[in-house]
Amino acid sequence: MRVLLHTPLKPPDSPIPSGDREMARGLARLLRRLGHHVVMPAGSRVAAGVPPADALLALERRARTQAARLIARWHRLPVGHPERFDLWFTYHCYYRKPDWLGPVVTRALGVPYVLVEASHAPRRAQGPTRVGHRAVERALAAADLVLTVNPRDVAGVRARLRPGAHQVWLPPFIDTAPYAAARRMAKAGTGNAPPLLLSVGMMRTRDKLDSYRVLAEALMGLRDRPWRALLVGDGPARAEVEALMAPLGDRVRFVGAVPRGDLPAIYASADLYLWPAINEAYGMAFLEAQAAGLPVVAGRTGGVPAVVADGVTGILTPVGDAAAFAAATAGLLNAPAERVRLGAAARARMAARHDEAAAGRALAAALRRLR
Repeated sequence: MRVLLHTPLKPPDSPIPSGDREMARGLARLLRRLGHHVVMPAGSRVAAGVPPADALLALERRARTQAARLIARWHRLPVGHPERFDLWFTYHCYYRKPDWLGPVVTRALGVPYVLVEASHAPRRAQGPTRVGHRAVERALAAADLVLTVNPRDVAGVRARLRPGAHQVWLPPFIDTAPYAAARRMAKAGTGNAPPLLLSVGMMRTRDKLDSYRVLAEALMGLRDRPWRALLVGDGPARAEVEALMAPLGDRVRFVGAVPRGDLPAIYASADLYLWPAINEAYGMAFLEAQAAGLPVVAGRTGGVPAVVADGVTGILTPVGDAAAFAAATAGLLNAPAERVRLGAAARARMAARHDEAAAGRALAAALRRLR
């Protein structure tokens, strides 16, 4: 099939690293892996980022004009033209960045409409979020297939689907091979260096900054133990993050944003992955860390329990509880054999459940439901 990949939140070619960008890139790879031709014509693009709530009505009006242009162009294209798509495939749709185009275009053209990682939150039906919320409801009502990535979205989405529409769980995924290979090449000998604690995340305000606050508080509670910490990431809140970590001195090192190709070796150099996961959907970095054989300490929130198996590949703590987070970390610092056990289970679980090959099989089976 010729598949139009629509990414309202962040396109695959965005220069800004994030889990949303990596999932968009991964979905494009999966579709091509299955033999589909992926197109992202200029006419289907929307401005990246999340607009303020008071701008949504204007965006909705603009989207109607944009949809009309897309429909007219599709009809002008000759049969067989690469941009004359057979399937509309939208990644990410929620009240702050809904899919305005997909429901209108697919209804007019009679092509199947697929949503990936859609969420429906009834509490957003009132106030300034109501415009985006209604747009999400229209998208869900129009969808032929919804691929749910975060288990917490299952019930809300199911309630808004029309009869005959399908909902299928698609586990979050990455290409695990580079991370597993990096782990095999590392650990040739780390000497007597203290354990290296790793965190990877954008340094933004709100939830990300709150996670760094919990992390800093937890590390402060571990000052009497030997460890080093490495923080990978950058963003507009970096100064605030540096201030939070300042009391820990040179035990915490900032390396900023790094090229994606360098990440596997960085994960493989560490002993333990830490992220408090405040309001996290599921966290692509958790997949990367575990694929590199790192045990994880994380906050139990959102879809994180679906990717970090408590007691099997890591330890989940009450979200936002810095004392519990510190205690879990201390327990693993004191138990190197347990870290090895959890890390081995993490590698195996990622390869079996969250690798691109497994995701490709799941996506192929889901798309067959459209026939």
